Amino acid sequence: MNVEFTILQRGYQKHREEFEEAALRALRSGWYILGAEVESFEKEFAGYLGVKHCITVNSGTDALILSVRALGIGPGDEVIVPANTYIASVICITENEATPVFADVDEYMLMDADALESLITDRTKAILPVHLYGQVSSMERIMMIAKKHGLYVIEDCAQCHGATFNQKKGGTFGTLGCFSFYPTKPLGAFGDAGAVVTNDDALAEQLRLLRNYGSRVKYHNEINGINSRMDEVQAACLRTALAHLEEDNLERRRLAERYLNEIRNPFVQLPKIQKEALHVFHLFPVIVDDREAFQRYMLENGIKTQVHYPIPPYVADCYSGWNYDWEDYPAAARFARQEVSLPMYATLTDEEITHTVNVINAYKN
Repeated sequence: MNVEFTILQRGYQKHREEFEEAALRALRSGWYILGAEVESFEKEFAGYLGVKHCITVNSGTDALILSVRALGIGPGDEVIVPANTYIASVICITENEATPVFADVDEYMLMDADALESLITDRTKAILPVHLYGQVSSMERIMMIAKKHGLYVIEDCAQCHGATFNQKKGGTFGTLGCFSFYPTKPLGAFGDAGAVVTNDDALAEQLRLLRNYGSRVKYHNEINGINSRMDEVQAACLRTALAHLEEDNLERRRLAERYLNEIRNPFVQLPKIQKEALHVFHLFPVIVDDREAFQRYMLENGIKTQVHYPIPPYVADCYSGWNYDWEDYPAAARFARQEVSLPMYATLTDEEITHTVNVINAYKN
């Protein structure tokens, strides 16, 4: 049996008629940018999360970049970010000419809240926790520290749509919550798309200006903005996907429970989950000593895996001038060298899970 890492077409086929009806509705409307579908999705997603505002943009990366900008963070300012994350979480800081300050990670592969206070200086303006793999960071502790020091909190929610910490959804703790709707995400579009959510009226208005050339009225450009707008077809399809998000997340958790309960191999370390967290398993990361050998073994047995993220941003080539060493953040370095993501998506079958489990349990380091 062959098990693909992901098969996006299965998600489309599962709700094919609804997606096609939504796309055609948008196409037939004759209005393709900032129209009724975008407005409806923004209201529906804000309602799902329980926040006042949702501002759609054209990618999760733009959601992050514009959020940093909307808060007035720039040259001379510092933003604390996890040392193990996708580089977009750092690009949003450097694109605004601010300085990322890295925090090592805890046993859950998330920002170590206990490391934060030692990193705060008089230049620190924000904390940017990343809810990696589908699990919300220790947000109550992070918010307590942020409040104590008067800092903004920007949540990177690119992988945690619907995940909660103490029954509160990721993206609703901080000043701003940033979402990606990249096709592989728990709530995925059919192309690039993103959004920022907030309860702050003034920030919401600022973000709406920033995404649309700094303009409320055509040709009246009030601030320096950019073009970052979700199109109507993506918004229409996301409305359909949102209607099925909870059932898809439930299925992800059911499949993940099978991995957690049935994988019994001392050479394969399973992900740890906080007792306060409701995980949505955008990814299912395991830790192995010899990643190349493990991936080669899995592929020989018909199972495709991936790695997230093999080069921490603090040692990325584009930031080589920072002169960090891998071991400056030992936990992040370990995960970067040893993490392997198993197949995990809502349309994965039980037969595929069973085959994957059996192959893993037979693995010898």
